[in-house]
Amino acid sequence: MRVLLTGATGFLGNNLLRQLLQSGHEVQITLRPGAGGRALDGLEYDPIYGDLSDVDRLVSEVSDFDVLIHSAALIQIGWSRLDESRRVNVQATEKLAQFCRRTGRRMIHVSTVDTLAHAPDGQPRSESDRDPNKPSISYVVSKREAEQKMEQQIAQGLDGIIIHPGFMLGPWDWKPSSGEMMLAIANAPAPLAPAGGCSAVDVRDVAQGILAAMERGRGGERYILGGANVSYLELWQKMASVVGKRGPKRKLPNWIARTAGMFGDFAGKLMRKEPVVNSGATAMGQLNHFYSSEKAALELGYRIGSLDEAVEAEWKFLTDYGYAKRRGK
Repeated sequence: MRVLLTGATGFLGNNLLRQLLQSGHEVQITLRPGAGGRALDGLEYDPIYGDLSDVDRLVSEVSDFDVLIHSAALIQIGWSRLDESRRVNVQATEKLAQFCRRTGRRMIHVSTVDTLAHAPDGQPRSESDRDPNKPSISYVVSKREAEQKMEQQIAQGLDGIIIHPGFMLGPWDWKPSSGEMMLAIANAPAPLAPAGGCSAVDVRDVAQGILAAMERGRGGERYILGGANVSYLELWQKMASVVGKRGPKRKLPNWIARTAGMFGDFAGKLMRKEPVVNSGATAMGQLNHFYSSEKAALELGYRIGSLDEAVEAEWKFLTDYGYAKRRGK
């Protein structure tokens, strides 16, 4: 199959590229000039140079393809950069969806579980659950709007599928993204973990699930590709064990989380740059992001591997490629 992939240098996108090539697919990737580097070393692909802010020019240069997997996104866990998030996450998605609808191609849109409901009662949520909503941070707002654009195009005939990945861990985390959490635990062990939890999953399982959706997913459907529903306390303890540090013992009380978030917001105004610790991020950390992947298991044959192996694979990648060393390890 001929596949057009966006976001090939990102965490999920890079794993997707590798699995697509291993499965014998022909792959074109969109690539910003000067981007790529080690993430693409030794991989065979057809590059299309350009920026997602100019989708019209990008799609004019693509050769024939069967499926578009739109994995690229701007992730801003906070209140800033909403306009930029909309340009990247919403406008580009809409134009790509319009192009695929007009030309009769299938489109796999990689969204996030953060557009779905959280689980205050601890019970895993499904693809149809939207209430209670999560905080309206830039990432959540822009990804919700992107899904709305997909739904509009699907209603007009697009063969489109929306994917909701959980919290991913594993190899080829070049930014790094989830790896930042492990590096933070390695460099400055925390006595407290956020009070919430997540659906933690091996990124390679998510990539396999997307390939299955590409080949046999039902058009117009949504699929959660999650993993083990664990508290952040348990996940941080697993990470601390792998990196050889003392893990947290307790969950972060809500009042401390709120106070830290407010201080972060104040510091951001002084620095004119929003810090990682802000009120949006701390609020998200106190929620249970628990999900069921039953639909994907039944329709796509989606399977969830070992969380311990995913954590170990993440750390092995970070140490093998010098991230931990660069940060003082």
